[in-house]
This record gives sequence, C-alpha cells and structure tokens, in this order.
Amino acid sequence: MLCNNITEKLLGMQDVEVKNIENKDKNIVNITLRLKRKPHKCPCCGNMTDKIHDYRKQNIKDIPMFGNNTIITLEKRRYACSCGKRFIEKVDFLPRYHRMTKRLILYVIDKLRSPVSFTYIANEVGLSVSTVIRIFDYVSYGKPELPKAIAIDEFKGNTGGEKYNCIITDPVNRRVLDILPKRKYSYLSTYFRSFNNRNDVDLFVSDMWKTYADISKTYFKKADLVIDKYHWIRQVMWAFDSVRKDVQKNLGSEYRKYFKRSRKILFKRFNELSEYQKQKVMVMLSISPNLYSAHFMKEEFFKILDCKDHKKAKELLLEWMDYAKSSNFKRFQKCADTFYNWFSGITNSLNTPVTNGFTEGCNNKIKVLKRNAYGYKNFSRFRKRILHIFS
Repeated sequence: MLCNNITEKLLGMQDVEVKNIENKDKNIVNITLRLKRKPHKCPCCGNMTDKIHDYRKQNIKDIPMFGNNTIITLEKRRYACSCGKRFIEKVDFLPRYHRMTKRLILYVIDKLRSPVSFTYIANEVGLSVSTVIRIFDYVSYGKPELPKAIAIDEFKGNTGGEKYNCIITDPVNRRVLDILPKRKYSYLSTYFRSFNNRNDVDLFVSDMWKTYADISKTYFKKADLVIDKYHWIRQVMWAFDSVRKDVQKNLGSEYRKYFKRSRKILFKRFNELSEYQKQKVMVMLSISPNLYSAHFMKEEFFKILDCKDHKKAKELLLEWMDYAKSSNFKRFQKCADTFYNWFSGITNSLNTPVTNGFTEGCNNKIKVLKRNAYGYKNFSRFRKRILHIFS
C-alpha cells in the first residue's frame, strides 16, 4: 500500500506540499515547497482570514541530506485581512529574520559537541565559518554549583594571554564544572571566594602544586586535600628509573641494549610477570647490587598500595620513607622528602578511590580540540566550547 505523505516523512516536515526536488549544482539539493493553506489570525485586528494576497520566494538552508547540502525554496504566502493588513504566514520550522531552519541551528550546536573546528562544521553543513561561530555564541554556560568533591588541574591553553588555563571537575559524577583563564593564586582566590557552599565540599583533589594546596587550606577548610595517586606514585617510578639509567651507563654495548629492551618488565610488579620474564629480571638484578636494592624498594612500595587497612598503609608508608631517606640513592631520598612535605594529602588518597583520572582525560580531549582548531584566541569562546563538549 502506497503512503501519501512519504515525502513529508522523508523530509521530516509536516503540513508541507513539495512542488519540486532537483540538483541545480554539485552536492546541492534544492527543494521547492509551500505550506498547506490554512486560515491565519491577523496580527492587527485579530480576525481569521484565508485570503491570499501574493507569494514570495525565500531560500532557506537546511540540514544536509544524503551527503548533499540542502536549500529549501519556500513559497511563502502573504495573507490579506479585511482591515487592510498584509502579513506573512507563520512558518514553524523557520525562526523570524532567519535564513536557516531551526533544525539546522540545532544540528550545528549538536555537532559542536565533538572536538572539531568551526571550519570543519561549516564545510559539512554548507555555512560560512562566521555563521557557525555566530550560532555557537548563542550557547551560554553560567557559574556552577560546587559538589561534594572537586578536582583541579591545569592544561596548556595559550588562550587569553596565559600559558596555562585551569580546569575544575566533579570527579565523582564525572562532570566538567568550569574552565578558568589562570591558575594563579590571586585569580583562584577571587573565584572560589564567590561561592557560598564552600563548606559543603568534602574532598579537594589536586596534584602537588603549592598554589592548589594553599587554596584548599584557605577556602575549603572542611575538605580533605587529596593528592592524586598518579602524581605521587610516579615519583617512586622516576627514582627507580634514575637508578636503572645510572647502572645502564656503566654497562657494555650488548648489556645496554638488553636493559633498554627489557625496561618495561623492570617497572612491572614482579609477581605479575611470567616465569620467563622473572628470569630476565633476575639476570639484570644480578648484574648490579644497586639495581637490586632499588628494585626491592620499588616492590616494597607496591605492597603499601595493596594494603586495604588505611592505618596499616600509613605506617608502612612511613617506614618506607625512612628507609628511602637512609638509602644511598639521591632520587629516592628526594622522593622521601616530597612524601614528607605532602604526607597528609598522600595518606588521604589511600583512604578514597577518588582521583584526578577523569580530569586528566578531559585535558587530553582539550588537547585534541586545540590541535584540530589550531588554537583559540578568544578565551570566553574557548571556555564555552569545552563546557559544551563535556555537557
């Protein structure tokens, strides 16, 4: 059975009469249509009228169709009222004073949720870059409410005259809260001072940068400062790697290549290796007593991370720090000093599963956006674009 309104369904429009569909130019579909005739209310006297005064054609851009840009030639009626008023019929899918459909505007806004450039979207929908930017400028994101846990980090933005921009997220609900143009204490202080619910925040997650710790101490007095696990665990891995490099420098050419190719299994936990990998590690450790000692310290540190009892883990960490401080390795001594300086935030991270992982993932996506767009000059638009992507 044939469907009489199949064209309306294909176009996604109701109450329209399609008069013609043709390809005038390459990759452009031109659809000529008019609305179905119905009585309209006069904007002047309020009476209903069905009398047509004349027709006026208007070209309207619509969403791409079957890989082609779409232009609708709308034959708009002008109605005549008995009071002498002439007025254009109401078109539901066309905003007033616009030359593009509502769904094209929504289509552009939705496409901008991907980390692509304005130019890419403009080429896809057949609009100018300035038009796409003008559409996006209607999008607005205000100031957020602070959740129970917040995470803060910086990323290289080069926008608004600053080398680094700042990102604030909700690591529990995985939401981007805000993007700030600076990471300086004076700016962050002014920003966080404006919130009234600072005392509701329980966790403040950051890396080991003093400014963030000072902000947490000053404006989030009831919140626990949590140092992201990745940032303090890698201190131990860097210390172990420095010992490996020192040992590797004093070896012959053949052994250096062997060490370099087997670097990854040295970093892995020993009990997670296969038997063959364990034999390779033991061969390397037998060559150097320093490497053996550093590997032992690394394995003992991993045992702290596996400890489920927070109090016991805290005691083991203190013992490990004392052992590292008394060792002959400068990088392990430096690592221990760092742990002493940030001991409270590090031990807090052992007591909670909340990390800065989501924030770091957001930073990676922001880098993709910057690379695709070749950077942003306007920070306000850059901020809105990031919030829109993660909204």
